[in-house]
Amino acid sequence: MSTPAPTPPASAPAATEALPNIAYDLFAKLDLRVATVLKAEPHPNADKLLKLTLDDGTPAGRQVCAGIKAWYAPEQLVGKQVVIVANLEPRMLRGEMSQGMVLAASDLKEGTAPAGDAKPGADERDVVVVTVAKPVKSGSKVS
Repeated sequence: MSTPAPTPPASAPAATEALPNIAYDLFAKLDLRVATVLKAEPHPNADKLLKLTLDDGTPAGRQVCAGIKAWYAPEQLVGKQVVIVANLEPRMLRGEMSQGMVLAASDLKEGTAPAGDAKPGADERDVVVVTVAKPVKSGSKVS
């Protein structure tokens, strides 16, 4: 017998409009992987970014800059297994190379009403890094 999915809190805002459907072939181009955070530190040139050193199952590992500093202290992330987009084109972010993207969910905080078209600030929303339910080998494919 399967367990029913948990229901969102009654105060959760309505879901945003979904984006248009895409073909499976487009989705299949994403390389989602599990990576273990080995080191996390504030980005030296950006107030909102953390610089993460990840074990992604490759010999060299990778560095990713993530805009999660308002929600996570660096020490909270060390040892966590996160889900990354591994085949995102590398990009220089404020003088530091970012070789992927850490996935995170974002939601308005309880009691916060969306203010028209304005993007909610860090004090108005929660951000939660996507993790795995139990440890797996770094570099494991997510599908």
